[in-house]
Amino acid sequence: MTGSAIYRGKVTDAKSALAHIKSGDRVYIGGGSGVPITLVNTLTEYAPSLRDVEIVHVLIFADAPYVAPEYQASFRHNALFIGPSVREAVQAGRADFTPIFLSEIPDLFRDGALPIDAALISVSPPDPHGFCSFGVEVGTSKPAADSARLIIAEVNRQMPRTLGDSFIHISRLDHVVEVDYPLPEAPQGGSSDLHLRIGQRIAEMIPDEATLQMGIGSIPDAVLKNLGNHKDLGVHTELFSDGVIDMVEQGVITCAKKTFHPGKIVAGFLFGSKRLYDFANNNPIIELHPTDYVNDPFNIAKNDKMVAINSAIEIDLTGQVCADSIGPRIYSGVGGQVDFIRGAAHSKGGLPIVAFLSTAKNDSISRITPMLKEGAGVVTTRNDVHYVVTEYGVALLHGKTIRQRAKELINIAHPKFREALTKSAGELGYL
Repeated sequence: MTGSAIYRGKVTDAKSALAHIKSGDRVYIGGGSGVPITLVNTLTEYAPSLRDVEIVHVLIFADAPYVAPEYQASFRHNALFIGPSVREAVQAGRADFTPIFLSEIPDLFRDGALPIDAALISVSPPDPHGFCSFGVEVGTSKPAADSARLIIAEVNRQMPRTLGDSFIHISRLDHVVEVDYPLPEAPQGGSSDLHLRIGQRIAEMIPDEATLQMGIGSIPDAVLKNLGNHKDLGVHTELFSDGVIDMVEQGVITCAKKTFHPGKIVAGFLFGSKRLYDFANNNPIIELHPTDYVNDPFNIAKNDKMVAINSAIEIDLTGQVCADSIGPRIYSGVGGQVDFIRGAAHSKGGLPIVAFLSTAKNDSISRITPMLKEGAGVVTTRNDVHYVVTEYGVALLHGKTIRQRAKELINIAHPKFREALTKSAGELGYL
C-alpha cells in the first residue's frame, strides 16, 4: 500500500475521530498556536457520554470550552502552564495546575508520571516521504504524541513545515482530520517609553556574538528594537515571535558564531503573526525541538555568551522571584525561566537577567517588595538570581549579601517607594 493510500485510509471527520476517546482517559491538546481548534470545539459534543476525562496542555491561544462549569463532570483540565482561556477555571477550582519546569514536561509523558491516552495535535500536510511537521508547536506536542496510545491529528493546510526534530510519520497517526484555517495569532507586546528604557539597558549589557533567549511581550520586543548595531547574534530560546524576523533580515541575528547549533535559531515553539509562520515555513535557519532538549540547562550552557531574559510579577529584597502567581492566586506557570537562568549562569560569559517594570497598577504598587505576598510562589530562588533590570537601572545580586542585595534593589525601585523600602529593610534586619 502506498503512503498516499495509507494516509487516505486514516482520514475521517472530527466527530468520528473523537468517538475513540473514553471516560477516564487523559487527553493531551497541542499548545500555543498549534492548538487543533476543530477537534477542541467538537470535543464538548461528547460531554454527555464522557466522565472524568483529564485534559492536559500548556498555554494555548484559543478558547477552552471544556473548562466551562457545565462540563465539570465530563472534563477536568490540568494546566502545565496557565493561559487566559483557562485562568478563571484554575482560580475557581474547576481546573488544576501542575507546577513543572518546561524542560521536565516531556519526561512526565514518557516516564509514566502523566501517561497520555490520546494526543490531539495539529500538523502540516505530509511531505512526499510521508512525514508531517508539528509546525509551530514542537516543544511539548511531539513528546506527548510520541508516548500517546492514540493520536488524532488535524492536518492543516496552513500549518508551516518547520525543520529540526519536528516530524511525525503518517503511519503513527491513528486518525486524520483535514482542515484549512489560519493559525491563531498571538498578541504582540507594544513597547512604551519605559519598556524601551529597559530594553536599552539590557541591550547595553549584551555583547556581540551573544546567543539570546527571549519570549514574547513588551520587554523582549524592546530589547530587540535596541539591538540594531549588534553583530552576529544568535538565538536559543523556548519560543520566539515576530521581532526576530527584522533582526534576521537586518543581518543582526546570523547565528554564525553560536557554539551550539551554529547557524541555527533553536526553539521549541513559535507564537506570533502570519508573517512569522510564513517566515518559518521550510526556513533552514530555524530548528524546532522538544523542550527537554531546548530547555535542558546543560544544552543552554553550551552556548557561549548565553543571555537569558525573563520577567517577574514581584521580587523581594533578598532576590526571591515570584513569576507564576499573585499571592496565592496562580496566574501563569513556571515555564522555562529557571531552565534558562541556570543555563545562562553556567554559560561562558553568560548573563542571566530578570527584567520588569518597577511598578504595577499605574505606579500604585512596587514590584520590588520587602517580602513576597502571602502565598506567592518562588519560581526563581534568591540563589539563582544574577542581574535584575528595571527602568531605573541594573542590580547585580550574585555573590552579594542580603544587605547588599537590599541596597541594590532599592536603588532600582521607583523613587516614590525607596524610602518605604529602606524603612522596611531596616525593620527586617537587612540594613
